[in-house]
Amino acid sequence: MQLSDSENEPLTSEGLKLRKEIIESALNGEYSLAHNGLNNRDPRVRSTSVSVLAENGILDEYLDEIVVRDPHPLVRYSVAESAAKIYSIPILDLLNDGDSTVVEVACWAAGERGDLNDGVVSVLSGIAELHEDPLCREAAVAALGALGNDEGLHSILKATTDIATVRRRAILSLAPFESPMITETLEKALEDRDWQVRQAAEDLLM
Repeated sequence: MQLSDSENEPLTSEGLKLRKEIIESALNGEYSLAHNGLNNRDPRVRSTSVSVLAENGILDEYLDEIVVRDPHPLVRYSVAESAAKIYSIPILDLLNDGDSTVVEVACWAAGERGDLNDGVVSVLSGIAELHEDPLCREAAVAALGALGNDEGLHSILKATTDIATVRRRAILSLAPFESPMITETLEKALEDRDWQVRQAAEDLLM
């Protein structure tokens, strides 16, 4: 079935029933419904199919048929979650997604899989510094901290001047790094107006 280019695809009651059947059949080791569900017009069915196939270690067999460019963000979100464990999923496409919820979970996945290939750190740095959604900036900073690559350090340091939630994450993300500049940044954070930022800095300086 050819999928629509629109995000406004039908969310059907039939789809709810099919999602249940996909999950139940997978529990019995049968994945044909999940495979077929990748082409269903209901994005929730496609999303469930992605998750089921990923959880059972067989999503990569169907990557050519899906999904990174699926027209619905709910499906791309499930793909981004799956990317944390399935390295054949192209993480850069997801990090550059137009939907913030997809970008946020893709940042988490990049950090989880320790991906330093194909300019991932550079893209994460751009998100950390420039993305309009603070949740995406926070997730990108967390991923940069998890990766611990020096290429991302400038963006983490810059994030220590962002809004409070991002500043907290930025301070925690400095943990893998050591230098007089890091110590200076942590000492400055001891005077931050947000108590959680101050606490995080204090913990790292101990």
